[in-house]
Amino acid sequence: MARIVMKFGGTSVANVARIKAVAERVRAEVEAGNEVAVVVSAMAGVTNEFEGYVRETARLFDLREYDVVVSAGEQVTSGLTAIALQAQGVTARSWLGWQVPIRTDDAHGSARIEDIDGSEIVRRMGEGQVAVFAGFQGVDPQGRVTTLGRGGSDTSAVAIAAAVGADRCDIYTDVDGIYTTDPRVVTRAQKLAMISFEEMLELASQGAKVLQTRAVEMAMRHGVRVQVRSSFEAPTTETTPGTLVVDEDEIVEQQIVSGIAYSRDEAKITLTGVPDRPGVAAGIFGPLTEEHINVDMIVQNVSPSGEATDLTFTVRKGDFDRAVKLLQDRREQLGYQELRPDNNVCKISVIGVGMRSHAGVAQTMFKALSERGINIQVISTSEIKISVLVAEEYTELALRSLHTAYGLDAET
Repeated sequence: MARIVMKFGGTSVANVARIKAVAERVRAEVEAGNEVAVVVSAMAGVTNEFEGYVRETARLFDLREYDVVVSAGEQVTSGLTAIALQAQGVTARSWLGWQVPIRTDDAHGSARIEDIDGSEIVRRMGEGQVAVFAGFQGVDPQGRVTTLGRGGSDTSAVAIAAAVGADRCDIYTDVDGIYTTDPRVVTRAQKLAMISFEEMLELASQGAKVLQTRAVEMAMRHGVRVQVRSSFEAPTTETTPGTLVVDEDEIVEQQIVSGIAYSRDEAKITLTGVPDRPGVAAGIFGPLTEEHINVDMIVQNVSPSGEATDLTFTVRKGDFDRAVKLLQDRREQLGYQELRPDNNVCKISVIGVGMRSHAGVAQTMFKALSERGINIQVISTSEIKISVLVAEEYTELALRSLHTAYGLDAET
């Protein structure tokens, strides 16, 4: 017997028929003798719809009331899922964030979980009751409803799994696992049997959208084994492997490169003729930080004369126009010669813990791109990641070339 948390995303509970299918899958686990908790998202599109109502009502709105509105979708699906389970003969009860309680800070709209008392849930699971949680929501120190930010139901599921001491947290979604790269772009991408927390965290932060970054961080911190599975396969307790996200020590033989991620949500800004003196970088990036504009890749050229240098960095496309205007408004103060904006770029990241012990990973990347005539604009590295910025029109060609170069192609 195992204790399992099963999380179902918006597409998995998109309508009543799919909610009934979710209940069948949960029932199969219960009948196999497992203790089960379920976490559900809102029906697909509902959160966006509710958010639209808020923005239509007022341009500037109270985030505490925003949380009340957008958290309602999960309340509906948790209740319907419990009803569907009861109709199939399974003892079940729904739980909202404040009822557990799932305690968070008071950063409404993007709250962070601080504590969950899982003792009552564990007791009820031991009696055979399935707990159905409304994902994405919690309660702040003042007793107000909070939400965890978009994709927060993944975080809810991992946090609940940690609180109840679950053996595994299964994330059911519209894909059947984690692939070496996006299979919609690279048809020869392979599904991974296992991947380490650290690699998954890099993949998620670099553009892979299968798991939410905060959920992976929490799983790594609490040692929660996570499995990504498809909710559209026939429900069965037999082994239909998805991808396990686990501690690195569980993986017997590490690949040098486990996956390749990409992000089109990148824009590049280059400042030429920047005075090469202390405090200038702070003068550039300080105002961006104050405007909550996140800077990712940064490259500064060597200044032969010691007087002026060029500085290139990237921001999200949604922040691009604001960042450009902010820097243009401060041109005289910052003293740069020219601002060169470019939002026609894509970031491609090669990721693998095997990089720690193998040389030549970067050379393989540079050679593969060079052979295809793809120019690298910016490079950044970490211990298990190499990221490059290329022109957006080369995204698919670069992904396919690198996937082949690192031996990740599935056999045909």
